[in-house]
Amino acid sequence: MSSATLQFSLPDSSIFQFPPSNEPETLPPPSPGSTLSAPPFGIPASIYHEVFDARVPITIACVYAASVMALNAYNRKYGNKPWRISKTKSFFWFVVAHNVFLAVYSGWTFVGMLRALQRSVANPSGPAGLAGTVDSLCKIHGVSGLGNAIAYNGTASQWVSESPSVLLSSAGTPAATDLGRLWNEGLAFYGWFFYLSKFYEVLDTAIIIAKGKRSSTLQTYHHAGAMMCMWSGMRYMSPPIWMFVFVNSGIHALMYTYYTLTAFSVPIPQSLKRSLTTMQIMQFLVGATYAALHSFVSYTIPVQVPGLASSVQNAASTAVSSVAAVATSAGVGELLKKALFRAAGEEGLAENVHGGHSLEQVAKASSSGAIQYHTEYQTVQCVDTSGQTFALWFNVLYLTPLTVLFVRFFVKSYIRRNQKGAKEGHSSKHGVAEKAGKDALKGVEREIYTNGKTNGHANGHANGHAKANGKTNGKH
Repeated sequence: MSSATLQFSLPDSSIFQFPPSNEPETLPPPSPGSTLSAPPFGIPASIYHEVFDARVPITIACVYAASVMALNAYNRKYGNKPWRISKTKSFFWFVVAHNVFLAVYSGWTFVGMLRALQRSVANPSGPAGLAGTVDSLCKIHGVSGLGNAIAYNGTASQWVSESPSVLLSSAGTPAATDLGRLWNEGLAFYGWFFYLSKFYEVLDTAIIIAKGKRSSTLQTYHHAGAMMCMWSGMRYMSPPIWMFVFVNSGIHALMYTYYTLTAFSVPIPQSLKRSLTTMQIMQFLVGATYAALHSFVSYTIPVQVPGLASSVQNAASTAVSSVAAVATSAGVGELLKKALFRAAGEEGLAENVHGGHSLEQVAKASSSGAIQYHTEYQTVQCVDTSGQTFALWFNVLYLTPLTVLFVRFFVKSYIRRNQKGAKEGHSSKHGVAEKAGKDALKGVEREIYTNGKTNGHANGHANGHAKANGKTNGKH
């Protein structure tokens, strides 16, 4: 599809609105067993939707922030002494269990999202080129293939298929059995649980406070903001939210494994610890940039436009489109439909055939020749709705203070090191920049994870060895 092109342009102002439209409703994941890549177990639709009520994350985030402020004041009043419970053996094993659970859960999420990406993201060296890859990341509903996505049209208040061969469900929404796009392939399922995990992760702060430490303002902002970011991304089905789920779960799998090992005084190479810190900070910088780009990306897709019958070849293509549009009813017709799609090179569409057509319907559709289609290339935006736009820019704004903090530390360190090098008569711009980058990472780490050392800290009194936990937990 050499005619497909990638472009950068200013976004349509109509998709910037606050509050964003509540349409469309978040689509639940496929039912277990409905497709080869369906989730291992189901989530009741009522529960799936209820947790996306905006009052849920807002209430929890506010209660969390208020509680941290009150408990910080309490600890400060009593000299920041560890609570009695933090010195017990049961507390030690609770912390270990907490870290093990989050390490295993995060690893499970990372693997699930990795498989979803493998099934969904088009290869840039494939027939659709880079535009095909961009399309597979921007449009998360429908079936695989450039021009086969389903997007929500806010003006018409309805879902619209980009291809006459890709049908909506009877409810007028993307079918739960569609394969080849991120939402059905795993994001709807793993993203939902990852959103809930952000509420559970506040136990990190509880552990810190129980040990008499202060939870920094930036750390509180970090946890509360993560709840809201995941809520907005999943509630409005915003395309870049997959990166938050995928990258953050991978880093958390490593991070909580590290906490668990340090709790038992397993020696961790300093280089590995530094690499983990670097990954944690870089996810903020890369994630913000990636999310923001979605508002400025557009590309062309092949669109099937109705036209007059003029050739046998057109009649054949009409048969394929017509077969896709009629109601399914017979097993023989299903096989024929799959054969027609495969003959047309649409393997992704063939795999999504679950119903059949009677032979009489197929014959009628094939011989009618009333409506035939020809391909035209039309430009589409990466982001479709005000909700998607709100979610991605909310994530960008959430990450902005962390990015500014990194830049501030980098500039201060660069100037200081550059002046020092000039005085000593040796100043390598590359070397100074590299060291300034490391200083900036350490600075952000201190600000966010001031008391991160507590989480993986195996309590010496409880465990029976006083030195077992001296250096532990590192930062998080």
